[in-house]
Amino acid sequence: MIKIKYNAPVVLTFSLISLLALIIGNITNGYSTSLLFCVYRAPLTDPLFYLRLFTHVLGHADWQHYFSNIMYILLLGPILEEKYGGRSLLAGMVLTAFATGFLHLLLNGSVALLGASGIVFMLILLASFASFRQGTIPFTFLLIAGIYIGNEIIAGITTPDNISQMSHIVGGACGAFLGCFLNRKGFKNR
Repeated sequence: MIKIKYNAPVVLTFSLISLLALIIGNITNGYSTSLLFCVYRAPLTDPLFYLRLFTHVLGHADWQHYFSNIMYILLLGPILEEKYGGRSLLAGMVLTAFATGFLHLLLNGSVALLGASGIVFMLILLASFASFRQGTIPFTFLLIAGIYIGNEIIAGITTPDNISQMSHIVGGACGAFLGCFLNRKGFKNR
């Protein structure tokens, strides 16, 4: 008998909570998304302000936005969760959520930020460290960092759109930091 295994609990739970947030956002005509799953400037006395610094990565504007992020997360996340462990991956996701939310508020807080693209870029850069050996820098990391981050810098300068290239860059930086830290500390398979 074949059993279905909940093989990557952090990644799967993140994906399901994001799906639930999108469904509820559609039911409430975006009210719940604005209230809980976007980060934007708000009074520091608002307790939800601090929650949104972390939960904005769970919110998505529409189905296309959700699917474009979740497909990468479901592709890369389980492999990385198996390699580094659920706690390490969750810590990286929380770090990325806070860093992207906080820097967004500092640089462009008048516009709302939502979505998991910072998490996606964190996973992409972290994945480039999969074959890391002590004392070396993986060439795949250099290529991925150059291509993805370089493209985001160029797009941020030349393309007026609603995509937060800053979140992609910060997410990538978090993934690079996490890759260096986890591989140097020997956190494999935890």
